[in-house]
Amino acid sequence: MRVLLAGGGSGGSVTPLLAVAEALRAHRPEVQLLLVGTADGPERALAAAAGCQFAAVASGKLRRYLDWRNVLDAGRVPLGVLQATRVVRQFRPAVAFGAGGFASVPPLVAAALAGVPVLIHQQDVEVGLANRLLVPFARRITATFAQSLDRLPAHKTLLTGNPVRRELTAGTPAEARRLFGLEPDLPTLLVMGGGTGALALNRLVAAALPELTRFCQVVHLTGRGRAVPPAQPSPRYHAYEFLVAEMKHALAVADLVVCRAGLGTISELAVLGKPMVLVPLPGSHQLANARVVATAGAAHVVQQQTLTPERLVALVRDLLADAPARAALAAAARRLLPADAADRIAAQLLALGQRHAAH
Repeated sequence: MRVLLAGGGSGGSVTPLLAVAEALRAHRPEVQLLLVGTADGPERALAAAAGCQFAAVASGKLRRYLDWRNVLDAGRVPLGVLQATRVVRQFRPAVAFGAGGFASVPPLVAAALAGVPVLIHQQDVEVGLANRLLVPFARRITATFAQSLDRLPAHKTLLTGNPVRRELTAGTPAEARRLFGLEPDLPTLLVMGGGTGALALNRLVAAALPELTRFCQVVHLTGRGRAVPPAQPSPRYHAYEFLVAEMKHALAVADLVVCRAGLGTISELAVLGKPMVLVPLPGSHQLANARVVATAGAAHVVQQQTLTPERLVALVRDLLADAPARAALAAAARRLLPADAADRIAAQLLALGQRHAAH
């Protein structure tokens, strides 16, 4: 069976695809997988690391606000559909799958127009513009949270949780210490800004580093081209633009994680039982994600507008010194989402593909 995966532009829309790809291979080792994404996002490297074929097509960003780039990008979407149509004809998938993000629109529209059944997954609590556009083209929809169900057509929507790669559970603190040169007896703070980085978060960390590195070591994923050099360099600060194979080890060694509130990141941290401090992107869908996680007691949520370097230092210091508080956050995180979402979605894709092949 051939399965087309669609998404990109950031890691958040790609990692669920790769988690489901992993589950598909476990059920059907002979499955052929093609990830269709953007030319300049992180998905090409992620696909290569996962052993997936990759194809790039044009894709304009779908902005909900007035911006002159909307005019240019409006022309890129039909171009992307045209390019994706050629990809679909050559690959001949039995089913197509996307998990949101603007880059999923052209490949999934092209697949649907070619008669290929499409499944879309709604990661975030709020239904994004890309998935709203794709709902009419989808044969089946899966969702992470019950809070999303009243915004999706009930007759074709299924609650599954959010898929997470099994590989992420295979990391070890010992390997992380070797890879990143970490001190064995010092707590580790992991800071992540999402697949494309978070400049505001990076600036806060850079300003807070002199104090942070007094009591912990920091592994910081800055995003490509988003690094902010610290005013005071420290051997306890380890900055990387992007991690692929090493990511599971960075997660394993983390005693505390400060990150955005993208659902892919939250889901991975929840499965691993990592205590989280969420700093949602202001004015975005991440605010609703953060509210659900905070209500479940699975994270501390801090608004970017009120977060200062001094407050960040105090929050990290207090949590690293309070093992019971971190244990409570970790336990609530593990209860947040089902661990078998990738298998549930893979089963839906296989069923759709088999019905399509039978016709």
